[in-house]
Amino acid sequence: MPHTPGQSQTDEPEGRKKSVRARERSSFHAKASRKEQLNFGRTLREKVPRSSHAKWKPAANRPDPIQFLQHHDRGRIKELLPIRYQRMRESAFAFYRGAAALMAFDLWHTPVTRLRVQVCGDCHIANFGGFGSPERRLVFDINDFDETLPGPWEWDVKRLAASIVLSGRDLGIRDRDCADVAQAAIESYRKRMRRYAQMCALDVWYSQLDAEILIEEGRSPSSKKRWRKAEAEARKETARHALPQLAERKHGRVRILDRPPLVYHPPGMKRRTKFIGNMFQRYRQTLPDERRIILDRYHIVDMARKVVGVGSVGTRCACMLLMAENDDPLFLQFKQANASVLESYVGKSRYDNHGERVVTGQRMLQAASDIFLGWTRDDAGNDYYFRQLRDMRMKIELGKLPKTDWAEYAEVCGWALARAHARTGDPAMIAGYLGKNDSFDIAISKFAVKYADQTERDHEALLRAIRAGRIRAHG
Repeated sequence: MPHTPGQSQTDEPEGRKKSVRARERSSFHAKASRKEQLNFGRTLREKVPRSSHAKWKPAANRPDPIQFLQHHDRGRIKELLPIRYQRMRESAFAFYRGAAALMAFDLWHTPVTRLRVQVCGDCHIANFGGFGSPERRLVFDINDFDETLPGPWEWDVKRLAASIVLSGRDLGIRDRDCADVAQAAIESYRKRMRRYAQMCALDVWYSQLDAEILIEEGRSPSSKKRWRKAEAEARKETARHALPQLAERKHGRVRILDRPPLVYHPPGMKRRTKFIGNMFQRYRQTLPDERRIILDRYHIVDMARKVVGVGSVGTRCACMLLMAENDDPLFLQFKQANASVLESYVGKSRYDNHGERVVTGQRMLQAASDIFLGWTRDDAGNDYYFRQLRDMRMKIELGKLPKTDWAEYAEVCGWALARAHARTGDPAMIAGYLGKNDSFDIAISKFAVKYADQTERDHEALLRAIRAGRIRAHG
């Protein structure tokens, strides 16, 4: 179902959009003072009032959500699509996680200030977590970048806020409280952005949200205890610790355990050895020399297909086991990288390889990235990115959080998003626009509730399509 973004009050012909962007980029040169940047941000309120962000109404040309999702299934592995829709049917929040493309269409029709950052593109509350830095510190950050591109900072903020409302509803929290938590998360974003606007550029770049800060910032003994426990468990998540969980040794050979339909060895895997080897060598060339030295100590012993996430189900993804010695494993995951769902609205990526787009965006936004992060292309022309699997992973199970801890977690996500945006955008201009009062926070919380309602309607449409047999959902 091909589509062209519909006209809205923010749409302009492409030539004019480019000239506007050029003027905006040149509005302030590198020597502009922080005060001038803040003032410029304030002037944007005249064209795009902060209260305007509360508005949500489906565009007149909004496509049928099910047909739209099916259109974006093109190129995915067909036999895995029923798993994707089985996961999306579980709740409106699960649907939301798998429908980033649909929300990208919707966000195109909402007001923007035209201040751009490197956006996550799929910024929801379940796409944050902890992982190990190269220095072996546990850091908290965004952890999914499949859709990353330069774009409007407001889109990440709105997607995060709506996800907070939907996840809160999943927890049985009443709407008023969900809206309050979404507002508090955006307040956290606004206040942290103002703090980053006062910092030196390098200090912003070096800033991290590590486990020690999260424990220190915990508002209650139970919250501090939860962060400490999460940190302790994450430090155990190493390749050596994961080996007996993910693999087995038989007849002197180590092999990844099959857990179909989520982890399995597809037919013909052995025949693809050369194909995989070529792809792996191309990935190796994207790593800095010093990291190739480490990688070259390992050799590939097995690989299996892996089903991950909600929105990613159906893309080509696999886990790879490498060994240096009998008890020295390295698990890598490689995942197909398609065009970002934002491309139709903000323009194509500057990178020819979408794996490179994902990796570069991740390095821009994360405070510290995996040392084995790299990209490749297979002999069939599919793009991928590589990263370590389960390296000091700190996973927060939202469904098990008490209400107070869930609210605190949402605010930490707002903080992490502000830090990411401040690295690649102009924090002073964004802070100038946001201001010191809660006008923007209130507007976004209103939008979040309205869009959560829209998502519930779209989820109901999916359930009807499954009942009618238009969509297969199982597994």
